[in-house]
Amino acid sequence: QVQLVESGGGLVQAGGSLRLSCAASGRTISTYDMAWFRQAPGKERELIASISWIGVTYYANSVKGRYTISRDNAKNTMYLQMNNLEPKDMAIYYCAARARFGASYDAWGQGTQVTVSS
Repeated sequence: QVQLVESGGGLVQAGGSLRLSCAASGRTISTYDMAWFRQAPGKERELIASISWIGVTYYANSVKGRYTISRDNAKNTMYLQMNNLEPKDMAIYYCAARARFGASYDAWGQGTQVTVSS
């Protein structure tokens, strides 16, 4: 099983940027689909971006054009570059992994808090 640890969250002003990292251990992520989810207070966890094991990306409409997901298999790490942050982006951000051809994401990090001040 792959273990995931997020980092890079913090407090930023509206319009600012943050880069989240998701470091994996236990398995190489080269054969895993990877994703970022977020959960705001009182809301359900939502998928915001994903990158398949062959590099195909997906973005939710709410972050398209502002966020960029990437992966560095040599470093066993995934990233989320977040630009032009808005107060509505404030949430706990989680990274997740799914073995290629798997049905669901079954490895999760502990989450990192992103706070955006207006």
